[in-house]
Amino acid sequence: MMHMTFYWGKKVTLLFDFWRTDSWTSYAITLLACFIFALFYQYMEDRRQRFRIISANFRRNYPSPPSAAVNAPLLYTFPTVGGKWNSARFATAILFGINSAIGYMLMLAVMSFNGGVFVAIVLGLAIGYLLFRIGDEDDVSVDNPCACA
Repeated sequence: MMHMTFYWGKKVTLLFDFWRTDSWTSYAITLLACFIFALFYQYMEDRRQRFRIISANFRRNYPSPPSAAVNAPLLYTFPTVGGKWNSARFATAILFGINSAIGYMLMLAVMSFNGGVFVAIVLGLAIGYLLFRIGDEDDVSVDNPCACA
């Protein structure tokens, strides 16, 4: 039967029926795998953000919008090289899909309600943020000064 509250113990079924732990060794390997997947999630999020920034900088190299767009800045769209499907946007979308899948798998792993799995994933996310994403605040640029955007 599945636990519905947090518990601490070495017996865990994680994500799939074949991923069961019954010894401290298999439990430790499972916690290490959760930690590494959480680190990888933050790494992939960093890569996705960098592709997004590259794509945005690539669009900024175009001349300024026509004067009619200045009066309605929220309606203006920047042209993209190669149409709407340039390689930077495509790579960003692929990375978003991979990162979403990893994030949902981490969420489902936490829903095993095992305290060790929860701690391993949270520590992995925090250390991954520290290693890979701590400088993200410097890369953020606000294109739209509207607070609701």
